[in-house]
Amino acid sequence: MSQGSPDDGATTPRRRRETTTASTPHAPPPSRRAQGYDFAGIEARWREQWEQSGIYRPDVRKAPRPYYNLMMFPYPSAEGLHVGNMYAYVGADIHGRWRAMQGYDVFEPMGFDAFGIHSENFAIKHGTHPRPTTAKNVDHFREQLRRIGNRFDWSHEISTTDPAYYRWTQWIIVQLFRAGLMERRRGAVNWCPKDHTVLADEQVIGGHCERCGTLVERRELEQWALKITAYADRLLENLEGLDWSERVKAAQRNWIGRSEGVEFALAVKGIPDAHLSVYTTRADTIYGVTFVALALEHPLVEHITDAAHRAAVATYRAADHTTHVGASTGGRPGPAGAFTGAYAIHPLTGEQIPIWIVDYVLMEYGTGAIMGVPAHDERDLTFARAMGLPVRSVVRPAGTDATAAGADWAEAETRPGMLVESGAFSGMSSAEASAAIIAHVEARGIGSRAVKYHLRDWIISRQRYWGPPIPIIWCPEHGAVPVPEDQLPVLLPDIEDYVPGGTGTSPLARIPAFVNTTCPVCGKPARRETDVSDNFLDSAWYFLRYLSHDDTTQPWEPTVTRTWLPVDMYIGGAEHSVLHLMYARFITMALHDLGYLPFAEPFTHFRAHGTITKEGAKIAKSKGNVINPDDYITRYGADAFRVYLMFMGPYDTGGDFTDRGMGGVVRFLGRVWQRVTARSITAHAPSQEARRRLHMTIQRVSDDIASLKYHTAIAALMEYLNSLEDRSETTRDELRTLLRLLAPFAPYLSEELWARMGGKGSVHTGGWPEVDPAALRTATLALVVQVNGRVRDHIEAPADAPTAEIERLALASAATKRAVSARAIHRVIHVAGRLVNIVTE
Repeated sequence: MSQGSPDDGATTPRRRRETTTASTPHAPPPSRRAQGYDFAGIEARWREQWEQSGIYRPDVRKAPRPYYNLMMFPYPSAEGLHVGNMYAYVGADIHGRWRAMQGYDVFEPMGFDAFGIHSENFAIKHGTHPRPTTAKNVDHFREQLRRIGNRFDWSHEISTTDPAYYRWTQWIIVQLFRAGLMERRRGAVNWCPKDHTVLADEQVIGGHCERCGTLVERRELEQWALKITAYADRLLENLEGLDWSERVKAAQRNWIGRSEGVEFALAVKGIPDAHLSVYTTRADTIYGVTFVALALEHPLVEHITDAAHRAAVATYRAADHTTHVGASTGGRPGPAGAFTGAYAIHPLTGEQIPIWIVDYVLMEYGTGAIMGVPAHDERDLTFARAMGLPVRSVVRPAGTDATAAGADWAEAETRPGMLVESGAFSGMSSAEASAAIIAHVEARGIGSRAVKYHLRDWIISRQRYWGPPIPIIWCPEHGAVPVPEDQLPVLLPDIEDYVPGGTGTSPLARIPAFVNTTCPVCGKPARRETDVSDNFLDSAWYFLRYLSHDDTTQPWEPTVTRTWLPVDMYIGGAEHSVLHLMYARFITMALHDLGYLPFAEPFTHFRAHGTITKEGAKIAKSKGNVINPDDYITRYGADAFRVYLMFMGPYDTGGDFTDRGMGGVVRFLGRVWQRVTARSITAHAPSQEARRRLHMTIQRVSDDIASLKYHTAIAALMEYLNSLEDRSETTRDELRTLLRLLAPFAPYLSEELWARMGGKGSVHTGGWPEVDPAALRTATLALVVQVNGRVRDHIEAPADAPTAEIERLALASAATKRAVSARAIHRVIHVAGRLVNIVTE
């Protein structure tokens, strides 16, 4: 079945092919009755009734079967929600509706992640202020979300720009500061020259700003950092017990980057007080070292650089190293470096090794110094070739050419193998040699086993305006002092001059009325911190606030929180694996350790959804193929849009959106309407085959929804509708069951038809259909008859026939008798439900 161009009858031999006037985005919009019913009127009416009745508002204090169904709240950009947002939200809502129909009290809240660079930059571009701009965007998003048909509980809506919300974001900061998990430090940071702000490592993708794509620079600044590295081991270990999409868990494992290796000291020739600490996970390659590389900021650079090379090193360090970040994360190629004139002494051979400073080693990773092994590391090989440094092969995987010269290799040999040219360790395997070399350096007292992490502490300082002010006061006598809790929130002032100047300070620093204050400890004049916090901190705890959104005394009410959390199901994008999802886990663990939460992991289950393309191409403004959900909802209705999004392909993979593909879904829903309203309902009990088909459909749809295979669930519904249309009459139970199965996908249409059929209450509270195992059994079974493994006949037998009877029927077959002839029968093998194999001597 082609998911890119679904046909409502594509899963059966009998195909219905209709035409549609909406085959291209430029076709005239069809009548609102193109499906055969007034979808616009129906959707508006039920939307209002649902809101008035509170059907989607569980009593969070008394719910007997709480189920927290969370989806990622959106950043309200000026463009509005795009089709990718809707794809995520609809898929998550189907899961929530299914759980609700199973009897759970489903809480499905929604809010807005409204602080941050996006709104601020849009306001700057258009000469407006981010506050009214953001409020307008939120209103637009809310209206879009209301139309899509999700079961949102709007009574618990939150916005991160609301002082009633960010008061508690600041409260969390205060708790982390008091616990020693937040500190001010000076160091090299990622700087976006376009957005004029610091970026966390996780916000740098391939050397570029994850938001605007600008090449990131390195700057020396003082910043506030949260000590997420203190939780590196727990963040890694806890992944094993989480029921999350494996690709998200793999991304977090990779980002945490735990590695085991050896850290050893290198003496510097002629400089007795200089010792370089080097860390490597490949001790087996130590005899292949041909240079040592230091980070630009390494504290020993000035001390070891000789007079002849001092000017060149200073020039190189002062240059604009915009590739510094990218080189370590897959950014722009092109090695660069400067020779210090100093030499390290190889700890095992005594060889003199040149020491360089390079742009692909970062001070905050490992020790800020690496041993350059170009034969066995791709970056080292690229650098060595550019600088004319030797390449020495010391590990030979099985089957490689022992005569190959490093300079002739197309790439570095990174596989393990047998050691060569490695002194007493030659002939050992990589694993054996690594263990022996580590033991050797430990015995000599020049090194030891070590564990390192790729994960860096989370820098939360932002030199922008549109964010929560960091609640710290600087006192000349007492240093950094947290704002007292009874003085929170520290309000973000309304200022006209909010544009960042790129100086490394926030626009708030230009407002004396904000900056000047008194120290909470001594009462003397002091200054407020003027950086605002990263908006990823806003979203690292939002799921805790929904249930207590109107509580003015505490960030979350303990009893309600204990009842509903951790979140039962969270569905969102895998692109947030090492940003939001990692940060939320860290904040939850920290708050748990501080005694504020009874659980350490925030999300019991997480599923990553797929991505959508448009007619085979990535969706982008530059390609002119952006899909505006509003247009499709207006043209076809929310139900048709929902069903088509889910029918395009596996939900965890995504699919290709085509305008012509909508036609099959529109016709399918129209046919549901026609079948239910045709009044061809019989009071007679359905045939056994009809009951079997009904309960097979219940089983298929139930299993597919449970595993988020929405596309095949919809296909099963299409097949079942085809079977109903093959009959002149259907029972009321069959049609009501069809509507209940369809309800999570097309909530408006299902509700309307349920009411027209006189269904009790709402279809969405009418219960999920249950499979009757007895109905799945067939009266007879079709069995293959083999003689010595070759098919000779096909027979039918009663489904409940014993083995002896089935064997008798197989042996009585005329075709079997001819195949057996006069040969003696050695044995008869019966594979239940499938075949009978007669073995002759």
